[in-house]
Amino acid sequence: MRRRDFIALVSVAAAWPFMARAQHPNQVRRIGVLMGLPETDPEAKALLAAFTDALSAMGWVERRNVRMDVRWAARIDLMRAFAKELIELRPDVILSNSTPATTALKRETSTVPIVFAVVADPVGSRFVADLAHPGGNITGFAVLEPTMGGKWVEMLREIVPGVKRVTLMFNPDTAPYVNSYFMPSFETTARSFNLTPTAAPVHDEAEIETAIASLAREPGGALLVAPDNFMDIHHASIVLEAARNKVPAIYQSPVSARDGGLLAYGADFRDVFHRSASYVDRILRGAKPSELPVQLPLKYFLIINLRAARALGLTIPPSLLARADEVIE
Repeated sequence: MRRRDFIALVSVAAAWPFMARAQHPNQVRRIGVLMGLPETDPEAKALLAAFTDALSAMGWVERRNVRMDVRWAARIDLMRAFAKELIELRPDVILSNSTPATTALKRETSTVPIVFAVVADPVGSRFVADLAHPGGNITGFAVLEPTMGGKWVEMLREIVPGVKRVTLMFNPDTAPYVNSYFMPSFETTARSFNLTPTAAPVHDEAEIETAIASLAREPGGALLVAPDNFMDIHHASIVLEAARNKVPAIYQSPVSARDGGLLAYGADFRDVFHRSASYVDRILRGAKPSELPVQLPLKYFLIINLRAARALGLTIPPSLLARADEVIE
């Protein structure tokens, strides 16, 4: 090799790290996360951990090749403020948790890719055009089907033989989809069993207390707690008021049953967060949200609290106990 060629080769080799960096200025990718839950919530932290663990298994490690900007917001005004803040950070992709958090992000951008987790009705909420072909910058993982309202009624009737009236409680500000998405199957199934279906829209803990106390004034009342970000945040108050007023209640959050609620049935949110990492990974590698179909839950759970049942004077049918994933003695 001639000396001139050798010097040229050495020069190129020495310059390679700088050339590589110039060609790949965004080696450390940026992921925004908007959690529609308080940071103090242990279950919320477990959900985020399920996501980050799965992401790490795919090769995306914090401080090595990815940076995560996480914001926690239990109120709609905070979600809107943090959504704006996250967009201004110019992330490569954003993970959003809950319908109101995704709504807040949608208001701020039509270009930054968004992957939602734990959303009830992505089509009705206008996040996507349809489940198979989202068509925009948003896709993700839905957690419930519209028939779930009817399934909860069936389960409640199986546990509470003397039930006459069933109330579906939700916050219309955080769960506007309840009326169109869950209410039809809830009302149809209730009437098929000669039960009277009613709705209890609530906006704060005082209204929660009033709604449950009103339901308890006459015998035969039971409560369904809708899949709602607000209901999850206030689950402790709902469980307490239901127990205090001797009202049988079914929840979609496992934490509610573990904290003293009668029964919880719904999608496994931790599994949903774990799976959502796959879409974030694919987007970071070049996939478009518009080409990634919305996914439905693969895992469901049934948790029964026998202590709560005994306090209500109820006997859980053996057939239902046999189907339970967890029984709290």
